Amino acid sequence: MLKTIGIMGGMGPAATVDLMSRIISMTDAVTDQEHIPMIVDSDTRIPDRTEAILGKGESPVPEMLASAKRLEAAGADFIVIACHAAHYFIPEIKDGIGIPILDMPEETAKLLKINGVNRAAVLATDGTVHSGLFGAALERFGIQTVYPNEDQQQTVMSLVYEYIKKGIVDPAQMPREEMTGIIGDLSKQGAEALILASTELPIAFNIMGLRSSAFVDPTAVLAKSAIRFAGASRRKGAGTQ
Repeated sequence: MLKTIGIMGGMGPAATVDLMSRIISMTDAVTDQEHIPMIVDSDTRIPDRTEAILGKGESPVPEMLASAKRLEAAGADFIVIACHAAHYFIPEIKDGIGIPILDMPEETAKLLKINGVNRAAVLATDGTVHSGLFGAALERFGIQTVYPNEDQQQTVMSLVYEYIKKGIVDPAQMPREEMTGIIGDLSKQGAEALILASTELPIAFNIMGLRSSAFVDPTAVLAKSAIRFAGASRRKGAGTQ
C-alpha cells in the first residue's frame, strides 16, 4: 500500500502547486488508483521565512507546526515542504509530530555526490543563503559551495519577490540577460552544477527559457524522493535529477 504524502504548502502558493504537479507527472501510474495519495495544507498565513531567518520578521514555527499537525491528523505518513528556506526550521518542528519530514537540501546533496560533483553554485533567497542550509548539506558530502556576489544576489531576490511571487510571468519583463551573466560568472568560478535553491527559481528559469544540464532543481529532487519514500515507482523518462 502506498504511503500518503503530506505537502506543507502556501510558501508560496505557486510553488506548492508546482511540487504537487511534479509528483503526479513523475509517478509511474496510468489510473487514478495507481497515483500516490496526497494531502495539501496551503497555509498562506505562515510568516515569511527569509525575514525570520534574517531577524526581521516573526518566526514561522508556530504556523508551520500547526500545518504539520493538521497534515498528520489528516492521515499523512510523511511531510514534504514546498519551500527551501522553511527547511531551516525543521529541527524546531520535527519533535512536535510523529511522522518524518524529508530534507530537500540533504536529498539534493546526495544526488550531486552520486553524480561526482565537487563544486556547486547556489542560487537562493537571502534567507536560504544566510541560513547555510545548502552549504552545510553540500559540505557533509565533500562538495564546495559558490554563491553570487552582493549585486547578483539582489537580482536573484528581485526575480523571486518582484516577479514570480507577484505573478509577473511575462518573459519580456524578466531579467533574463542579468541572470545569464550571473550563471556565466558562477561557471567561471568552477561551479559544475547550479542549484536553483528557491522554489520560484525553476519556474522563473522555465519562463525565461533558461535551460542547462548543469541546473539542479531541488523541487524535482524532492518530488522524486517523495515518490520513492511513498513506495511508488518513477515514470520512465522522468530524468535522473
